[in-house]
Amino acid sequence: MNFDRVQVQNSADRLAAGRQRLARAVVASSHDWSPAQQEMLATVATPPDDIAGVIDRLKAVQKVLDTLPPSPGTNRVAAFNTLYLTITEQVATSLTGPDVTDPDWLETLDVEFARLYFKALGAWGVAGADPADAWEVLFRRAHDDSITPMDAAVLGVNAHINHDLALAVVATWHRLGYSGDRPQHPDYLLVNRIFYQQIPLLRRRFATAWQLEIDRCVGDLDDWSQNILVRTTRALAWEQAEILWHLRDDPKDLARALQILDRASACAGETLLTGTSLLKALWLTASAWAKRLFKRA
Repeated sequence: MNFDRVQVQNSADRLAAGRQRLARAVVASSHDWSPAQQEMLATVATPPDDIAGVIDRLKAVQKVLDTLPPSPGTNRVAAFNTLYLTITEQVATSLTGPDVTDPDWLETLDVEFARLYFKALGAWGVAGADPADAWEVLFRRAHDDSITPMDAAVLGVNAHINHDLALAVVATWHRLGYSGDRPQHPDYLLVNRIFYQQIPLLRRRFATAWQLEIDRCVGDLDDWSQNILVRTTRALAWEQAEILWHLRDDPKDLARALQILDRASACAGETLLTGTSLLKALWLTASAWAKRLFKRA
């Protein structure tokens, strides 16, 4: 596999500069989980081993987040956590259904996926353990009531899918063996259907009055576009996992590729905040940008 190190580093530098241009002012807040920092760190200290453990941990995290500023129950990271808990519960239910070919594989993927989120939560505010840039975009706005809960939830989805999902797929391959496009891939795609069923309900739960009015006017078009969005970004994550897998024996090149992935995801997050009315189109554009960078790399 050809890997142009100079081009990759140049791309990483441009992404960092691009994020600085995109970033807008953030309401001042603590750069940790105060006043519940120690409680949060204790909650996420031990990685879960199964999907039941993931659900229990997400519920425990929700209790901590709901005590944090700007007021009880309104912390912006809590909005994403609520969405993530709902999706995970649906995945857990699907594991025993007839549509899943390899439930052990899908559960392992879900666990590895969740561990990355808990790791990011545990790194926030800890010296020398900064979370990925993609998560930092959301975390530093945890107290910012100038962004809507829906915006915050989408920032979390951006970080978790555009950054974490490829890493979770690679971690699953390390544990269970490389699966490529064998029967496990349809199980991976099954989650798209769960997103399609749940995202419209969750989106309307978080929407402001004017967002609900727009939603009423566009009808099913918004649901269809978000289905395309989820399918596109999750397909991209699988392609990124394939690239990272082929770089696994070269630590330096792997680190460069991971840097590109993180910075592109962070740029996508900052871009999402430039205007809710353009949210879906901008996210797709940012994802396509990351895909081109990976192919050039």
